[in-house]
Amino acid sequence: MNKSRRKLITAGLGLGALATIAALRPGDRGASHNRYFMNLSRALDEAGLSKPTLVIDRQLMRNNITALTGFMQGRFDYRIVGKSLPSVPLLEEVMQQSGSRRLMMFHQPFLNLVARRLPHAEVLLGKPMPVRAAANFYQQWSAQSGFAPERQLQWLIDSEERLLQYQRLVADLKTPVNVNIELDVGFHRGGVQSDAELGRMLTLIEQDAGLNLSGFMGYEPHVAKLPGDKLAWRDQAMAIYEQRLQAAEATLGRSVRQLTLNGAGSPTYRYYDRGDFPLNELAAGSCLVKPSDFDSPVLAEHQPAAFIATPVLKSLSRTELPGPSGVSKAMALWNPNRQQTFYTYGGYWKAIPWSPQGLSINPLFGRSSNQEMYNGSRSVNLAPDDWMFFRPTQSESVFLQFGDIAVYEDGDIVGSWPVFSA
Repeated sequence: MNKSRRKLITAGLGLGALATIAALRPGDRGASHNRYFMNLSRALDEAGLSKPTLVIDRQLMRNNITALTGFMQGRFDYRIVGKSLPSVPLLEEVMQQSGSRRLMMFHQPFLNLVARRLPHAEVLLGKPMPVRAAANFYQQWSAQSGFAPERQLQWLIDSEERLLQYQRLVADLKTPVNVNIELDVGFHRGGVQSDAELGRMLTLIEQDAGLNLSGFMGYEPHVAKLPGDKLAWRDQAMAIYEQRLQAAEATLGRSVRQLTLNGAGSPTYRYYDRGDFPLNELAAGSCLVKPSDFDSPVLAEHQPAAFIATPVLKSLSRTELPGPSGVSKAMALWNPNRQQTFYTYGGYWKAIPWSPQGLSINPLFGRSSNQEMYNGSRSVNLAPDDWMFFRPTQSESVFLQFGDIAVYEDGDIVGSWPVFSA
């Protein structure tokens, strides 16, 4: 091979390597706020807000409620999941818009709060409570509230042992208690797993005048998460549910179909669009505000309706990390989305940066709940005191971290909704 040809091949290989490297280099993902977030920023400023704030877009949430209730179409009753919407005014809004007064609660102090503030609600516990927590509920409950536990409250029971504990509580209270039996329909997080165990529990309930069987729950979030055919997993879960109901009817000698037969959740409720199922009510809450963990094709009709807004404290035209300056320069040279730095008021939330686009945590600087560092390209236009927006990954714990929820509607902050407090 002559020298000229060798040089040509070498040059070609070099150009190929450069092209490969260039293709791997990140592109500019930055942008300014779109019109929606510019208007939301203006509304927050005009409302005099200046700290990290949870914002709910009321109209978008109402659209999500319409999507949910339209799906139900009278085929199922709707139970509102309180842990995903942890605010009394927020629950009141959903109850009014959906026409449901059925709630699912998960925390004893919040259960007492709902009993005081929403005495017309009919409540099912979403998880089995320690019997001491149940006793605390009755100690803190007031008959003057108008909430009647013997008619409006169902305790979730997941085992014979817990049922015996509640039986002793009933004897101490001298008041009847409604029990809803949790069934393991494939999730394997607890609940009755055999007809024999179920039969023993039902016999105990039947023999105690203070215990009243109010229904069954079969929670099946695994249907949405397991690989393969979702409807096949659904059918498997529902076959177990139906088998347990038939076993219950054989033990009791009567139908249980008029009782509360609860199932589903935001990730799975839309799998029940056609067919016959043992369920007569579906539970959901998160899909009404749609945190990012609920981005899935089955919830495509729902829109994100909740955002965290926080002020930018510092805006730097460069990235400057502690230690050797060459590292910062190399990061920004390789990745245009590391060219600028922004520090926010607070941080380290279960949330992802949403607007402006293209912002991300610096992996070397790390996380901070005081002043979080974000990088962006020169296409990002943020100054100190501007608002940065995040999308929560979930609602059930995140919503409780910011104080009152700011309610956004028709371009303005129109009110505030206090969140649950013990």
